[in-house]
Amino acid sequence: MWTDKELAIRINTAVEWLRTKVAEANAKGVVVGISGGVDSAVVTGLCVRAFPENCIGVIMPSHSNPEDREDALWIAEGFEIRPLEIDLGEAHTLVFNQVKQGLPSSAQGSPIVGETMSQGNLKARLRMSTLYAVANAMNYLVVGTDNAPESYTGYFTKYGDGGVDLLPISSLTKSEVRAWAWMLGLPQKIAMRVPTAGLWPGQTDEAEMGLTYDLIDRYLLGEDVPAEVKERIEKLHHQSEHKRHLPPSLELPKLERLE
Repeated sequence: MWTDKELAIRINTAVEWLRTKVAEANAKGVVVGISGGVDSAVVTGLCVRAFPENCIGVIMPSHSNPEDREDALWIAEGFEIRPLEIDLGEAHTLVFNQVKQGLPSSAQGSPIVGETMSQGNLKARLRMSTLYAVANAMNYLVVGTDNAPESYTGYFTKYGDGGVDLLPISSLTKSEVRAWAWMLGLPQKIAMRVPTAGLWPGQTDEAEMGLTYDLIDRYLLGEDVPAEVKERIEKLHHQSEHKRHLPPSLELPKLERLE
């Protein structure tokens, strides 16, 4: 692991990178969604350091665990920013109920095969739309919170938490994210919080992936991991390749000229 001095240098590099990217975009500041987890806490800390007067933290509960909101509020208070809280529960229910009512299988009384995933990803996409509504109103950029294991395995919602302008910690292992949390003054409660995207009750990252962050970290660092772990990680990486690229476009022959 990096020394404290090296970690401080890396954190400062991330802060300066945020400032540079915002300046290049002729934007005025940054918006970040605060979930209560360590990734969003660390990114909030970076954003506050980069733009102490032009940083908005948005808390977006949607039928969420009340503890998530409490932790998110604590993070905002700790970094001395006034959060913007927007409850998306009603909007989520309204949209998803209309989707269900319009599907043939639902009309026939049959269960929807992908209901859990569909409603969970809808939460993530409603949050993305909300962050961009705030960002556009203020001429800010949206800063994402995906870390290296999530980016590599595709453990993010396409056009949801993956729909952002900047990703300052996407090259960090989960272990280093936690180390940055300590350096930023975050308590153990946040640094070691069980990772969850809060997409449905009882959901956790590691249970959904079928892998621990520690094993993914070790794989990404080139360490030996069990064969079945390596196979699982590489399968997830291959299946999620489309998430890390712009949509493919069909290239047809062009007209030689307009008449």
